[in-house]
Formats: sequence, C-alpha cells, structure tokens
Amino acid sequence: MRSTISDRRHFLATTATLAAAGAIGSALPLPAEAVEFRRKNIPHQDSDVGLQGRIWKTLKIGMVQVEGSLTDKFRAVKAAGFDGIEMDAPGMDVEATRMAIAASSLPVDGTVNSTHWQIRHTDPDPEVRKRAQESLEQAIRDTHAVGGHSVLLVAGHGRDGSPEECWQRALDNIALSVPLAARYGVQIVIENVWNHFMYDHQGDHQQSADQYVRFVDALNSPWVGMQFDIGNHWKYGSMGDWIRQLGRRVYKLDIKGFSRVENRFTRISEGDIDYADVRKALKEINFYGWAAAEVSGGNQAELARIAGEMDVAFGLV
Repeated sequence: MRSTISDRRHFLATTATLAAAGAIGSALPLPAEAVEFRRKNIPHQDSDVGLQGRIWKTLKIGMVQVEGSLTDKFRAVKAAGFDGIEMDAPGMDVEATRMAIAASSLPVDGTVNSTHWQIRHTDPDPEVRKRAQESLEQAIRDTHAVGGHSVLLVAGHGRDGSPEECWQRALDNIALSVPLAARYGVQIVIENVWNHFMYDHQGDHQQSADQYVRFVDALNSPWVGMQFDIGNHWKYGSMGDWIRQLGRRVYKLDIKGFSRVENRFTRISEGDIDYADVRKALKEINFYGWAAAEVSGGNQAELARIAGEMDVAFGLV
C-alpha cells in the first residue's frame, strides 16, 4: 500500500508540474489557423464581455482525427491551442494515457462515461441499473488514475418509463456512486442532452432549467453538478438564462453551435446562439473552469480552427 501511495503522489506531482507547463505553453503564439480565425471574427466592441482568464479549453478524444499513437494525438491537441483533453471511461488505456500526459504536457481534465447511452441509470431492469452504477464507478477510478477531476454523465432516458419513474431511478442509482466520487475527488457532472428527460422534447424555446436544478439539488453533494452544454438546448430555451438559473451548479461546459432557423447543430462559429448573453451569464455566476468542444473534429489544422472558434465564442482575447 505504501508504494501505491508513493506512486500516486509522484504521479500527481508530475501531472501538476505538467499542467503548469501546459498553462505556460498556452501563452505561446497560437497556430496560424487559430490566429487568422480570431483576427477575422473576434468582436472588439468595448462593451463586449470577454472571459479571459476564466475558461480553459478542452475537447473530446473522439474529435482528434490525427494519425499515430495516443501521445501523437495529445501533442497535436496541445499544438492546436487546447489546454486539456477529455477521455472516454471506462475503456481508456490508463497506462497509455498517463504516458501521453507525461510526454505531451497535456493534462486530462476529465472523462465522458462511455456506456451511459446504452446502459442507463433509468432502465426499468435493476440489473441494468447495477451495471450502469458499476460503469460510472469504474469511470471515476480511471479518471482519478490519470489525474482528471470529472466524469460527464447522461443521467438516463425519458423513454425508460414515466417521468416520475425515470426521475427516481436516476436519482437513486447515481446517488450510490457519490461516496466514491467524494473519496477520489472526482465530480459527477450531468450533461443536458436530447434524452427526453428533464425537459419537454416536443416543447418550444421558452423552457427553463428548473428540472436540472431540482435534480442536482436532490443529490445534495458538492461532488455532483452540471457539465452544461451551451448548444444542446438552445432549441428549447435561453442558454444565458439557463446558466443564470443553474448558477453554482455549473461545474464545466460543453460547446457546439445550433441554428433555430435550420433546426440543426452547427459549427461553434455558426448557428444563432446568443454567445454575448452566454458570456454575460457566465460572468454573472462567476464561472471559472473548463469548456469542452463537442463537434466533429478533424486533423490538427481543423482542431486549431475549432480552438479559434471557442476563443471567439468566449471572448478569449
């Protein structure tokens, strides 16, 4: 046990140093693609609210369409202008990920639960819900092992039963894993997604975040919050108002574009999301934290463009 603790301390010290190196590295000149995109698109009105010093950019590992090893992918992500990366868990190779972190100086800030759509906390079968709990808890352990601090979780699906049944199943099942999250210092962050749960899927664009607020508050733990996706529910409500309503419950962010006019998801820089109001809302709730791109991705040049789009959306100048 003593050697395990020693190894863990050594790894945390190493990743802390690397994270600091990454923060220094992010101050270096941006890739040409990101610089050009910012030059053409970032507004310079004195009244605009920017979030400089408040947002750290990350992205999903599945977006990285770069040939080579995991270390090559991490290096490409860092070179593209990102501060971290989110892995999938369970399922990631923990040792390979630790090696990639050490070689690239790019930290893993968190993970996405890899089974939450198929093995759901709202499933009517208690055996399936037990597997969902086991999957979440393995994700917590794996995230801790690579120095990450959050596991993104889809809480369930509204088609698994009545609203009341889905609510209680999800609440009861996720609550079972909160003690482990506290033990390992890994936050469970609920994502707002199109899952027919905690919003009206057939409703209009005047909905609120009431049910998400109630759900997080019912779990009543500092280890449970929201990884609020700015693009996912623009169709159903005002993202700035949802952020204001969620307030301290917003631990992390996801970002993609959405067009109400065309009723489809878009690039971060396209669509009609009111990013100016989003920035104001994040400032009002005093948000500091990670924001993850969740779009198609591509090669290093495309990743650099996405990083530039995030700079525009968040006013990171």
